[in-house]
Amino acid sequence: MDFTFSEDQLLFQESVRSFLVNENTPEAIRQLWETESGRSDALWAQLAEMGLTGMTVPEEHGGLGMNELDFVLLAQEAGYVALSEPLVNSVLVAAPLLAECGNEALAAEWLPKMASGEARVVVGLGINKLVEDAHCADLLLLEHDGAVYAVDPAKAALRANQSVDPGRKLFGVEFDHGEATLIADGDAAQTLIANALNRGALGVAAQALGLAQRMIDLSVQYTSERKQFGVAIGSFQAVKHHMANIAYKLEYAKTPVYRAAYDIANKLARATLSASHAKLAACEVADLAAKNSIQVHGAMGYTWEVDLHIFMKRAWAFNSSFGTAGFHKQRVAAAILADDAQLGAGATFA
Repeated sequence: MDFTFSEDQLLFQESVRSFLVNENTPEAIRQLWETESGRSDALWAQLAEMGLTGMTVPEEHGGLGMNELDFVLLAQEAGYVALSEPLVNSVLVAAPLLAECGNEALAAEWLPKMASGEARVVVGLGINKLVEDAHCADLLLLEHDGAVYAVDPAKAALRANQSVDPGRKLFGVEFDHGEATLIADGDAAQTLIANALNRGALGVAAQALGLAQRMIDLSVQYTSERKQFGVAIGSFQAVKHHMANIAYKLEYAKTPVYRAAYDIANKLARATLSASHAKLAACEVADLAAKNSIQVHGAMGYTWEVDLHIFMKRAWAFNSSFGTAGFHKQRVAAAILADDAQLGAGATFA
């Protein structure tokens, strides 16, 4: 299996990173935290202008018709800057769910608006308990009692909940089933929910890779400037080991994430296993990056002024988003301990 990305994909990733690093700076993030919505309409419009909001929207609905493998590197860059706009969940979860839901009228109404950036569509799965970005949604797609509903946010009751990450806006949502549109129930709903969960886990995993890399970069910069005994603390072997431990685990975590994107994009039977493996590997290295980065920053790492906490808190919040570690470990265990499990290099890289 070849995970080599094309030159066009890598150039697009570089272009998106350059844009996001310049536009979604730590200073801009802090300013958004002080606003009521915590979101930027101007930034969302710029993301739409670049074509990012329509990447997975089918071409017949005005999108680019791309898939999860095309977007995974960009999700990684969203993590690198701790992007608060609901781009990743919109592209990886909401757009595919609408395209696959079987309600052609609903898809025809909302997918073109998603592609143009005119509308934000937010998905709420039962596994998440709370719905992220419900306050800025133009349409809610909600799981309830094994069914999936399309809900007008104006007809839903939102209850704000705090997150360890100030950049995430979480809400409990209540709605009247009689005023909502039933999209799917029974087996059809379970398929939609399972696919949305896998894509959501992939999005979190990809962002976790970016977060880990950003915490490495911040720590390397800090340890090259901070001096003790007349030399930069980054020259101390113990500090180098902390960073090296993150770096090599980060490289190992990339392959499961890219494989999950490939499996989901190609609708392979092992997509569920791959999505869980990806989230476990990526969130583990993001947690390690947070732990070791705090260690090398010392007491400064706990201060509000130092940027590290922005990315560290996002990594912590992602631990329970689209399934906890325990949930995903159970899914991996069920797959590899099954009587018909195909294990070994021949099956892994087939």
